[in-house]
Amino acid sequence: MTTSDINSKNSASGNILDKIVLKKREEIRTAKLKTKLEQLKMSDLFSRDCYVLRDFILDPALTGIIAEFKRQSPSKGIINDHLSVEEVTNGYAAAGASALSVLTDQSFFGGKDEDLLEARRVNKLPLLRKDFMLDEYQIIEAKSMGADIILLIAAILPPAEVRKLAKCAKDLGLNVLLEVHNREELDRSICDDLDAVGVNNRNLGDFSVSVQHSYDLVEHIPSRFLKISESGISDPKAIKDLRAAGFDGFLIGENFMKESDPGKAMEEFVSRI
Repeated sequence: MTTSDINSKNSASGNILDKIVLKKREEIRTAKLKTKLEQLKMSDLFSRDCYVLRDFILDPALTGIIAEFKRQSPSKGIINDHLSVEEVTNGYAAAGASALSVLTDQSFFGGKDEDLLEARRVNKLPLLRKDFMLDEYQIIEAKSMGADIILLIAAILPPAEVRKLAKCAKDLGLNVLLEVHNREELDRSICDDLDAVGVNNRNLGDFSVSVQHSYDLVEHIPSRFLKISESGISDPKAIKDLRAAGFDGFLIGENFMKESDPGKAMEEFVSRI
């Protein structure tokens, strides 16, 4: 199965995900010309040992929440573009985040590599480079910027590519989070070199959201992987229910970022769990 085959499954008429992938491939080609792999590997951060995601997600002193820094999205436009990475991520950490997710896609989400570097500079939690990973080059980039976790999105990757990219990440000591949206994506994409499987409650084709996707898939995710419910979580009660259903972690971004003080919003959210 090819990437185009997978994308055609998402929408016969094309969708925002197709546009993102096309743009991302162009950006990767440009990045390779600008910075060679050898230069990335010379970064001081490239040689650091990554935090182990499992240790932080399952730490009873923390919340299990992967809190996200996200300025904008294709579906919502600008969410919050006036706060610094430092103040937001420090607020998340103070509120008990188990890990931090930082968008680095610029064209569609308003992120940038410097956001990840800044988050690394001011935090001692696992960092997820949230981007559309299509090439081993991006994984080496992530390591050179201080990421601890990379995201592999089943909707845009054939199974062979999932396996190849996951192995590349594990060889570098990175944690691997596989993101799926339905049973078909899950079944074709599961492989040994994963640490966690996330169920994206948001359809990346049309950006509709339903937490039911998590409930539908939780029992089909092998128990050896951390189980993460992603997106669309706005009610603290949902955390209790999802945890009871078998989820270990919860990726939340927009619910916090839409507030004037995301760290305080997370603190209040956590107090109600």
